[in-house]
Amino acid sequence: MNNNLLEIKKLKTYFFTAKGVVKAVDGVSFGLRQGENLCLVGETGCGKTATALSILRLIDSPPGRIVGGEIWYHGEDLLKCSTKRLRRIRGNRIAMIFQDPQSSLNPVFTVGDQIAEQIKLHLKLDPEQAMERSLYLMEQVGIPRARERMRDYPHQFSGGMRQRVMIAMALSCKPEILIADEPTTALDATIKDQILDILRELKQGRNMSVLFITHDLGTVASIADRVVVMYGGRIAEAGTVFDIFDQPKHPYTVGLIDCLPSISTRRDRLTPIPGIIPSLIDPPEGCIFASRCPKRMPICTEVRPEEVVISGGHIVACHLYSGPPA
Repeated sequence: MNNNLLEIKKLKTYFFTAKGVVKAVDGVSFGLRQGENLCLVGETGCGKTATALSILRLIDSPPGRIVGGEIWYHGEDLLKCSTKRLRRIRGNRIAMIFQDPQSSLNPVFTVGDQIAEQIKLHLKLDPEQAMERSLYLMEQVGIPRARERMRDYPHQFSGGMRQRVMIAMALSCKPEILIADEPTTALDATIKDQILDILRELKQGRNMSVLFITHDLGTVASIADRVVVMYGGRIAEAGTVFDIFDQPKHPYTVGLIDCLPSISTRRDRLTPIPGIIPSLIDPPEGCIFASRCPKRMPICTEVRPEEVVISGGHIVACHLYSGPPA
């Protein structure tokens, strides 16, 4: 039985540039269940953010365009619903924390006004009630002297505090789904841990579903229920945290894990993945990871691998597993 709250099917998001068509998201499918934390991981440029922006149809057009696929939410395809209907969902039922809070917050309005704006829009509260809810949210995400700081502008906050403001704004209308696009990337280790703790506590208290986008596998290991590994606009592997970290199948996933520092194995050097991501303009035939893969076979450069179920919800798109069992 399908119990996904959000279902993405064969999503394709392309960018039409002067140099050619960039296939940023090329046939991605996965589901997000009620109350789970799903991490979307991969190197920079693999299509994580483009996938997240596509869910709320926030792709800049031109040059971007969603050219195929379906995104189902409560029996409704978000790619086919009207703009008016989508505006009722954005920031209300599905909210997003953007990667850079500095550019996401308006510099000419106080943070209190910016949080209250969508509360008034979606919850239909009067200005006084909206500001009281803004105060409550700022306190909930750990902003000290919240009542006083509501009157401050974004430039008066540190990077970590701006990110807390963004979290408060995203949670203002009690969304069912929270999309967090690398919310800790620009923060130091201490502030990063504080932000992750806030997200964990809020998720548990509200039973939200979280789509967490990151390139940091260390963060994934500490917060995820399930993991989707992306490469070159496609899904390489997906499964539970145990599947991905203890039983990785795709050579790319293995390579990412080998890049992590390890105390237990006492490695003197990290093991980088050789080569670079191929251009997504006219990508190569076959497996897009083939040029960097240590286990490359002739078929890998000729035929695109299909997703294969390893066990339960553990899937991998690799020709090593597409043949008959040994």
